[in-house]
Amino acid sequence: MREFSRLYAELDATTSTTRKLAALQDYFQRADAADAAWAVYFLAGGKPRQAVPTGLLKQCAMAYAQIDEWLFEECYHSVGDLAETIAHILPPPTRTSDFGLAFWMQERIAPLRGAEPEVIRSALFAAWDELDWQGRFLLAKLIGGGFRVGVSRLLVTRALAAVAQLDPKLLAQRMVGWTDGRARPDAERFARLIGPDDGQDHRLQGGQPYPFFLAHPLIEHPRQLGPVGQWQIEWKYDGIRAQLVRRHGSNWLWSRGEELITERFPELAALDLPDGTVIDGEIVIRLPDSGQQAERVAPFADLQKRIGRKNLTARMLGELPAGLIAYDLLEQDGHDLRGLPQQERRARLEQLVQRHAAPALMLAPQIVAADWDALEQLRATSRQRGVEGMMLKQVDAHYGIGRTRNVGTWWKWKVDPYSIDAVLIYAQAGHGRRASLYTDYTFAVWDTPAEAGGERKLVPFAKAYSGLTDAEIAVVDQTIRKTTIEKFGPVRSVRPSMVFEIGFEGIALSTRHKAGIAVRFPRILRQRVDKTVDQADTLDNLRALLPSSPVTESEEDAQPAQQDH
Repeated sequence: MREFSRLYAELDATTSTTRKLAALQDYFQRADAADAAWAVYFLAGGKPRQAVPTGLLKQCAMAYAQIDEWLFEECYHSVGDLAETIAHILPPPTRTSDFGLAFWMQERIAPLRGAEPEVIRSALFAAWDELDWQGRFLLAKLIGGGFRVGVSRLLVTRALAAVAQLDPKLLAQRMVGWTDGRARPDAERFARLIGPDDGQDHRLQGGQPYPFFLAHPLIEHPRQLGPVGQWQIEWKYDGIRAQLVRRHGSNWLWSRGEELITERFPELAALDLPDGTVIDGEIVIRLPDSGQQAERVAPFADLQKRIGRKNLTARMLGELPAGLIAYDLLEQDGHDLRGLPQQERRARLEQLVQRHAAPALMLAPQIVAADWDALEQLRATSRQRGVEGMMLKQVDAHYGIGRTRNVGTWWKWKVDPYSIDAVLIYAQAGHGRRASLYTDYTFAVWDTPAEAGGERKLVPFAKAYSGLTDAEIAVVDQTIRKTTIEKFGPVRSVRPSMVFEIGFEGIALSTRHKAGIAVRFPRILRQRVDKTVDQADTLDNLRALLPSSPVTESEEDAQPAQQDH
């Protein structure tokens, strides 16, 4: 535990890729295999399940530190992070522990889940008496389910590949599915992960998918990419990126986040495909008139209704039928096709979809245009088509691993985001190295236009925490501290004084938001120092951005959005 908590602190304390890579390599070279297995799980994106309710954790910490609740709350408000607050207020330990991460996860943390409060209290007191500050901080993150660290999966892959002296591509392939919570990390799995290449690694077994190939955002005009004929062009759909794997007579459906989601989409689980087939595509909700080649699909809000349901009724399956828009073929008859050119994989995919026609399996239509200018005119119709823009794929590109360009490139040429000018009204401290700064903001728009007269109110509609530089955050933080009106736990209510342009990818009516509207992927585009608070946008401006036939996002349907290409 001590070694992993030290690694966690090192990774959290720097933004240098070189220093993070060195810290990871140093840890994996020295760590016990069982501990390293759990470390890979967490560093690669695996999430711990909450073992102790937050309220009980706070009560135990106050009892152990022998402080009143008001003092704990004052400390929490100053620090801004629960785990860090607990680590600060506890008295020094009287003993030390040499148990590793695996022991803590399996023998000390797992038994707390569902245990009686007194059992939890006793276990926490014993743990706090043998852990240093960093260990206590990490323990609170792990048992509270709030663990996150600023390191990419690619960096973890590079570190492991260097330690094991393996090709990073092979290591990345072996890591696919590693964060699936149903397979517990252990020493045997880690030994297989970093073991020598025996020549069998390139043929995946069971339902294991391939590492996803990711697209780069295209910022400049695509005419710089050469003749338009060198590119395979498709619409970029707003759904869930997934691989459909057919092996041994069964189907497996994996999201890009490496979550096995087969049971959520029985239509796709029932597709009858040849064994040894792996299709890359986008899960969407089909419209009633959807053909085998998708031209239009339902909005993402309809897909959210399926994501949020554990029990799928016949009515829901009928009203919201799922489909897979297929745009790449990665395996055929058990043979890995990723090394073939994009255009050849596409030709094989077209033949496969034609031979195994089914409503739930749709072929991504290709876009043909005379030149880039004509293509740009088509891209301008993206919102009317219900898509996010276009995908540009080199016709001779192989299927790579992650966001790479060494075997060819995919570009996502998205339409400009929706944007609105909004007022910052609430702020909360960040995490990690930004725990002492106010970086998480709530934004609002006016309920009525200024010309309507009468008293106007600001209505909150979105939260955002990304988009500003460190220097800009520091300036905003100072303004927040100077304009604070009230404190609600870690949240500050501020006097409206700052206007920001907020960008977002989608918008829908919502019954769970005070504004009656929900937006997807909100982020800060810039601060509008040229605008006064009175000049910020209104609810009418937001409603004007709704699609012509808006869908409603209900409270039980709202779920975190999935990542795209």
